[in-house]
Amino acid sequence: MKRTLFYIALIVAWELVYRIFVELFKIWKPYVFPSPISVIETFVRLLSDNTLTVAMIATVRRMLIGYLIAVVIGVVVGLAIVKSEFLDKNLRPLILGFQTLPSVCWLPFAILWYGLSEKAIIFVTAIGSIFSITLAVESGIKNVNPLYIKAAKTMGATGLRLYLNVIIPASLPYVISGMKQGWSFAFRALMAGEMLFATKGLGQVLMVGRDLADMSQVISVMIVTIIFGLVVEKAIFGPLENQIRIRWGLKNI
Repeated sequence: MKRTLFYIALIVAWELVYRIFVELFKIWKPYVFPSPISVIETFVRLLSDNTLTVAMIATVRRMLIGYLIAVVIGVVVGLAIVKSEFLDKNLRPLILGFQTLPSVCWLPFAILWYGLSEKAIIFVTAIGSIFSITLAVESGIKNVNPLYIKAAKTMGATGLRLYLNVIIPASLPYVISGMKQGWSFAFRALMAGEMLFATKGLGQVLMVGRDLADMSQVISVMIVTIIFGLVVEKAIFGPLENQIRIRWGLKNI
């Protein structure tokens, strides 16, 4: 109830700012700072003509493909770094450096390698989250309690059995956090790619709004993007993270 009242208060404040600075004093133009009613009307229009539906389907498809590629590569590279002292000393610092590099910097590479195509957008999406997932896997395994490993070894667990039954499950709290962070990085990279050269997608709809000086459309796409992120968090990562934390005694039931 309090959360609902808070959001209603935000919308009311938004409407008040619109009426004071746009309608009363005419400091801003309506297309620069639209009212909540204008945004809702634009949102309904985009839904009714299937613009948002088509864009959302295209964006989600790219996101799933790029993110799954990032998870597979990130997990494999993370495990390789843990197992190899050479990779730990030489590759890990390089990955840390790449992690600080904005995803937009990979767009020129993607365009040169793949052209203005679907593959270029998926490449940028995947590269945006590979490094965070890799570092999460590496950190998660290295921070497993040594007592778990010693206890498992005394009970005869070695090699693959030790990894599958003890080390990987114990590292899951770190890994899931890294995967959640990787999801957000991938989505940012995807939106950047769609804004530059996609023919359909949420980023492309947002750029059309910018080109038409239609701030209502821009804000509508931003709201859809925020809602999508919250749904993924509440439906997937949130419950998964809570269950793992409860399983390992990091959170009370």
